[in-house]
Formats: sequence, structure tokens, C-alpha cells
Amino acid sequence: MKTKILVTGGLGYIGSHVVVELQSQGFEVIIIDDLSNSSENVLDGIYSISKIKPLFEKIDLKDRKSVVKFFKNHSDVKGVIHFAASKSVEESTINPLKYYKNNVNPLIYLLHEIGKLSVQKLIFSSSCTVYGQADILPIKENSTLKEPESPYGFTKKIGEKIIKDLCAVNNTLNSVSLRYFNPIGAHKSANIGELTIGTPQNLVPFVIQTGIGIHEKISIFGKDYSTPDGTCIRDYIHVVDLAKAHVIALKRLLEENNIENYEVYNIGTGKGYSVMEIISAFEEISGIKLNYSIKERRKGDIMSAYADTKKANLILNWKPELTLKDALSSAWKWEKKQLKLK
Repeated sequence: MKTKILVTGGLGYIGSHVVVELQSQGFEVIIIDDLSNSSENVLDGIYSISKIKPLFEKIDLKDRKSVVKFFKNHSDVKGVIHFAASKSVEESTINPLKYYKNNVNPLIYLLHEIGKLSVQKLIFSSSCTVYGQADILPIKENSTLKEPESPYGFTKKIGEKIIKDLCAVNNTLNSVSLRYFNPIGAHKSANIGELTIGTPQNLVPFVIQTGIGIHEKISIFGKDYSTPDGTCIRDYIHVVDLAKAHVIALKRLLEENNIENYEVYNIGTGKGYSVMEIISAFEEISGIKLNYSIKERRKGDIMSAYADTKKANLILNWKPELTLKDALSSAWKWEKKQLKLK
């Protein structure tokens, strides 16, 4: 019998890549997704890569009755990887209630039902936003968690706190929170990638779409930060490397190799790139010159964030294998495929 794993938000950007990695390593995957920021067509992309079509159930995790029913029907789930959440920093500053409702309540409902399972293993999709603007770079897991700059970041901080508190009183529950930095790129097949609905909120998809001609120019929010070129710096991790980290963390729990029943790891490259460096790198791999304009700083943005990854490197035996150019090239290939461009 294959080990059955639930992936919430499994048709989303990171979730779909994790599903592919899980299936390639022999796990049976069930996906829950409400399709609010994804498409059922992603199942075809997953199948084209792994030749396995995972079971999919369209469920809104804010509906507690549906969550209870799902776990009654799938009480043999041995692990949960929880992605399902709203994820835009900018949108969360405009509509904070949406983010508290979408990102906190479903986690609580999930934890109630996971607590009834014979095997209780959870990987939580966290974020570097829990650190706020760190005083010391690179950021370590034991860095002080400052007030996050956005409601999105605060929901991730709350989520971690809820899980940690529950693990403190429930030794049966074992969980890992992966604090990842900025996922970019796509699967090398270009059959799955970042499916943007409406105008992209993240830099790299917007850069790629500007290169294609969907947008006239890129807005750079702030060029007066205390960085070498005045623009924000982020740690960009290839989504495939990130997906592999999830599977490694899950196996650590399933094989009972974890030292504590709640663990936290940074997942990034350990190197920061500025907005201008991303634009230049894309221009180099595509041969296209991009137009951009300078705007005022955007609410919720921090100046610099990049990871200290030593803990994940040593304990999980995980290291990123793909480069920034690999990620940008794969994202470029993916976006062109969506528009059927050569």
C-alpha cells in the first residue's frame, strides 16, 4: 500500500510541484483545492509529467463540515502538506479580513481533524515574512520574529504559533514549518508553473509578462532603500528545489527522524538579488530590453530578506541545485507556452 498524503492547495503554484515530487517518489496523493487561485487543468499538467492523475476534491476549507466529511472518508491519510491560503502581501494590506478568514480558520479546522488520525504529520507552508524586517542578514531560524509588515505575514506567524502551541500539548502531532523565501520558476517540462490570474502581484511573473508584451513596463516600488542600487532585495528559490524540500521534510516526520515534534527550517538560496538585478538577469537570458518606471514604496514591503540555510543544509541534507538563471529561463519557457509562443 502506498502512503497516502493530502496536499491542500495542491493545484496551486507550489502545491502542484510538490504533488509531482511526491508522486515521483511513490506516494499516493490526494489534492484539496477550492480553485480560487488555480485551475483544474493543472491536473493534466501533473499527469503529463508523472503519468499519474491524483485524486482531486474541490473543497473550500473555510467550510468546516466539508473538512470533517473529507477526513471521515480518508481516515488513512498519513501526512498533510498545507498550502491552501491567500498569498498576496499587497492584497492583504487592502483586505486584511479576507486573509485572516482564509488563512487562519482553515488551519484550525484541519488541525482538529488531523488530531483524530492514527498518524498525525503536518508540513506547514510558512514564509520569511514572519521575520518582518530582520536586523541581521542572512536570517536565521532563531532570529527574533518582529511584527510582520503585512496581514499576510501575520497570518503565517499566527499559523506557526497555533501549530507550535498544539504540538506542545499533543506529542502525537509532529509538524515542520518551512519558512520559504521567494519561489520562482517552473517545472522543466513547462507543463506546470505559476498560473497568474489577473495582474501578477509578484515581481518575476510581472517581469516575464512584460518581456512577452502583456505589460508596457515594470513598476519598481521604491529606489531609495539602503541597498546597493536602492531597490528591495529578496532570496529567490527555484520552485522545484522548494518542492523537494517539502518531500524531504515529510519523510523526516514519517520516518520519525525528527528530534522535536515541532521543527522550523528556512528554505532559500542564501543569496539576495535586488529588483534591478532580476530585471538585468531576465534581459540577459531573453535578449529583451525591459521598460520600467520608479514608483513610491509599496505598503507591506520590507527592504531586504535572504536566508541562512545552514540548518536545512545540515539537518535535512537539503541544498538548492538550480540557479537564478535556471529559474528565470524555466519561468520564461512556461509563460511563452501559455501564450503558445515559440
